[in-house]
Amino acid sequence: MVAKLVRFAVRRSLNDTRHVRVVKRRHATGLVARVYRQVERDFKMLAPPVALHSAAPETLAAAWMVLRETLLARGSAERVAKEAVATGVSLANSCPYCADVHGMTLDAVPHASADRDVLIEWARATASAGTPVAAPFPPEQAAELVGVAVAFHYYNRVVNVFLSESPFPSHVPESAKPQARKVLGGVLRPDAHGPAAGESLDLLPAAPVTDDLVWAVSNPVVADAFARAYAAVEAAGARSVPDSVRALVTARLAEWDGAAPGISRAWLDEPVATLPPQDRAAGRLALLVALASYQVDDAVVEDFRRTAPGDATLVELTAWAGLAAARRVSSWLAEGGPARGAALRPER
Repeated sequence: MVAKLVRFAVRRSLNDTRHVRVVKRRHATGLVARVYRQVERDFKMLAPPVALHSAAPETLAAAWMVLRETLLARGSAERVAKEAVATGVSLANSCPYCADVHGMTLDAVPHASADRDVLIEWARATASAGTPVAAPFPPEQAAELVGVAVAFHYYNRVVNVFLSESPFPSHVPESAKPQARKVLGGVLRPDAHGPAAGESLDLLPAAPVTDDLVWAVSNPVVADAFARAYAAVEAAGARSVPDSVRALVTARLAEWDGAAPGISRAWLDEPVATLPPQDRAAGRLALLVALASYQVDDAVVEDFRRTAPGDATLVELTAWAGLAAARRVSSWLAEGGPARGAALRPER
């Protein structure tokens, strides 16, 4: 009974999603309904970080695909290792929602051979390009664990924009949250083996494996999932992100090494001023999502909504910018050689 109540509370937290209206389960059709069915089957509930994409169906499918085929699907790496990576990346990116959820899940996973603390520290280190450190996993696990890291460098950014700091609804009192966390961790505790790999692939059409997926090619399912997701989100960006903004964000990311741009948002003024006036609100939001998602606030989103009021456009812009940053992170992971079990980057 308690577990059912916790699942109900988390579903209710979908009502706390900011800036966009989530498609309700009973109203979902087509691709959204197909994704929802898989999420509820494999995740045991309609996870808000996935459902927040529902205004843009192809982007929803892309987000689910990269999560499912890395974190959830059966593979070489144990689930405890994957949850440790998800937790570490979320801590590095200042995403309290994801750090809370995956920290709870990690605590609920039965004892396994993976060294959780080492994996958490490695995952935190992926947020910064620096002196290489050894990857704490064998080569055959690299595509899955690097894939989890890349997926969460994406998810942390969109979650910081659209969800609150807690996975629990706003009406749950602080005094009740410690017990609720314990119960939710048990609810989220994964099955011993996980669902079969590859079952999400037919949600999106096949796409070429891009050069920046070198880290994934040892695992054909992971490479295929990311290729399809990358193509879908690139198409979303072409629809919803002005050309000038995509060019600016791409250029900034090409020089970015993971360092935080600053405590204030003054760093935005110079690059945004180079954009056409009608594109500046989109540029401000996209740069923040990519480089400092924790700095996105209501005013930034409302400024953009005045130029592009649709939920789908907001979701697609945020997804494109978040994935562009995650792909940049993957570039220095690939340079470090994770697919070969070689070196990776240290903690900031």
